[in-house]
Amino acid sequence: MADLKRLPDASAISDASQLDILNLKGEPVKFGSVFENDKVIVVFIRHFFCGSCQSYIKQLASVSQSALEAAGVKIVVIGCGEWNPITTYAEFTDFRGEIYADPSRKLYRALGTDIETTATTPAGQQRRSYRTTSVFVNATQSIWRMLQNPKLIGKQGNVSQLGGDFIFGPGAQCTFASRMQHTEDRALSLFSLLWRDIC
Repeated sequence: MADLKRLPDASAISDASQLDILNLKGEPVKFGSVFENDKVIVVFIRHFFCGSCQSYIKQLASVSQSALEAAGVKIVVIGCGEWNPITTYAEFTDFRGEIYADPSRKLYRALGTDIETTATTPAGQQRRSYRTTSVFVNATQSIWRMLQNPKLIGKQGNVSQLGGDFIFGPGAQCTFASRMQHTEDRALSLFSLLWRDIC
């Protein structure tokens, strides 16, 4: 199995930086411009209707924006769906930072975030603390959100795509990487790094 915490090398960062992602208006933005001048925590979610990722983003959204600004740190979210669900996603999660879409998933693949599975936490492993509901409740809530936004169905992204967490910048450097192995596998160590930077 590949090392899911390996840092992308200079070549991979350079290639990824040239890829376009889409903002909430559907306009292309070079990925490299996101962290050109800032230290940025980049969170790749699974898809825009994923309840597990929404719980995780809600926790990140609770971090004080003023504390982040004082520390010179930004949090950016990238989903694998179309750009259309971005505004609804921001409203539901209370996330006030930048959200982008990578419908082609070229950026996911360029950074080695290419595992596809719908498997949950393996038996014997403790579920992550950001997961506060059961698998059944999580799935039911995700379906309910889709039904509330029928125009977005099919635009949420590949439901088997896994995500990951990275810290990029400022400039062409990456100091943290953690790619998901299953649908509830977020890097809790990211919170420790985040608090270290803003406290």
